[in-house]
Amino acid sequence: MSDKYFLDSNIIIYAFGSDTRKKETAKSLLRALPIISTQVINETVNVCFRKLKFSGDRISRLINLLKSECKIIQIDLGTIELAIFIVDRYGYSYFDSLMIASSLENNCCILYTEDLQHNQLIENRLRIINPFETGKS
Repeated sequence: MSDKYFLDSNIIIYAFGSDTRKKETAKSLLRALPIISTQVINETVNVCFRKLKFSGDRISRLINLLKSECKIIQIDLGTIELAIFIVDRYGYSYFDSLMIASSLENNCCILYTEDLQHNQLIENRLRIINPFETGKS
């Protein structure tokens, strides 16, 4: 199985937060060329503007960091169609399913997120992992 993994925006946000344990975990995940989608960038930018009150300049620097630290993939119609299948099969929201679909299309073996069912296996090839769970699987 591939060792590629996908990061959700919530993991990226923790790399800039004040929780030291989560910050270090998030930073270590960012260092190994994770895969993210344009959706993840949009969600991250939205949180940075609305909740973290980052300036546009700071967000631009964050995007440049993501461009250098991550493989960024585009969402296309095939991704959307796969996401609809994921919604029907697993019951996740459309936007969560879009992230799962992006992970599957890019042959990731892990999707790191804090928001979905920890340790669930999707389509027998993508494991959802909450990296902040104690006793990680």
